[in-house]
Amino acid sequence: MDKKLRLRGGISATLPPLLFGIGVIAFWELWTIITNSDPRLFPPPSDVANAFIDDPSLYIRNAKTTAIEMVLGFGVGAVVGIALGLLVTYSKPLRRAVYPWLVISQTIPIPAVAAVLVTWFGFSILPKVIVVALIAFFPISVSTTDGLVSVDSQMIQLMRTFGANRVQIFREVRIPHALPHVFTGMKVAAAFSVLGAVFGEWVGARGGLGYLLLIKNRSVNTDDVFAIIAVLATLGVMFFGLITLIERLVIPWHFDNRAEDT
Repeated sequence: MDKKLRLRGGISATLPPLLFGIGVIAFWELWTIITNSDPRLFPPPSDVANAFIDDPSLYIRNAKTTAIEMVLGFGVGAVVGIALGLLVTYSKPLRRAVYPWLVISQTIPIPAVAAVLVTWFGFSILPKVIVVALIAFFPISVSTTDGLVSVDSQMIQLMRTFGANRVQIFREVRIPHALPHVFTGMKVAAAFSVLGAVFGEWVGARGGLGYLLLIKNRSVNTDDVFAIIAVLATLGVMFFGLITLIERLVIPWHFDNRAEDT
């Protein structure tokens, strides 16, 4: 019975966006036929699909490069973000000193930072990884901090009444409470990691979907450009889905509680 309910829940969650996407693509194809639009400006989805089918190895090869940059940068950003979240939570002086600079860091244009990093480190993978990490660490750090500091004070007081020390309170109360917040930040960072990788490749690269996008755009291969955008979107959705799957495995009780509330 439980499996049937989960299957129905999965279908009810997947079917509406799937049907909506099919409807948008169908309308797009029909619109290009009715308006007889120039395919160099607004290619129909069939041309975009054919562009991918004609040379799938080109897109897959560059997608692998971009995916590696995303995963490595996200990993670095997650480690730094969680570490900063822990530090600013347990050190008020550090929170007052560092937290405003975390916010200020997000006002700096990422392409400008990417250009400087390419000047320092060349066309290697390192600048792209750093750019992705710079984008990823902030939502993870903020979510980690919010999760750790928003614990019910009465619950902490109850644990202290039973003789729990700070380590036990951290392990038994703060971590379980913070994990859903941390994964929320990680999912946001996973989606933004695509942007970071593309920004880094735009400034200086020898491969990757962002690099390929520049080449195809300069040669006005619009159908290829749309195909690259579709592959980038697919990468972002897959990465987001991977983090969601890990979240379900790590904190299944969180999803059970949400299912009971709905």
